[in-house]
Amino acid sequence: MSARPLYVQLADAIAGKIASGELAPDRPIPSENHLADDYGVARLTARRAAQELRERGLIVTVRGKGSFVVEQPVGDASEADEPNG
Repeated sequence: MSARPLYVQLADAIAGKIASGELAPDRPIPSENHLADDYGVARLTARRAAQELRERGLIVTVRGKGSFVVEQPVGDASEADEPNG
């Protein structure tokens, strides 16, 4: 149980998979139905989580194709040593 809305918790879980590389840039995330089944939530909760991820700039949704992970800009701590070239 948490005071944080369930859709935010789900969005955080998916964001963690994006950050870890489990969900790679330009690759689809699981469908809303799949997320609902995997996490035991309502489809509407999965849909709201996807909206949250879009608002965070982590995914983009293409109508009729699905939602895809957005390439994240260079600049986090793990990539600080790479040249900007």
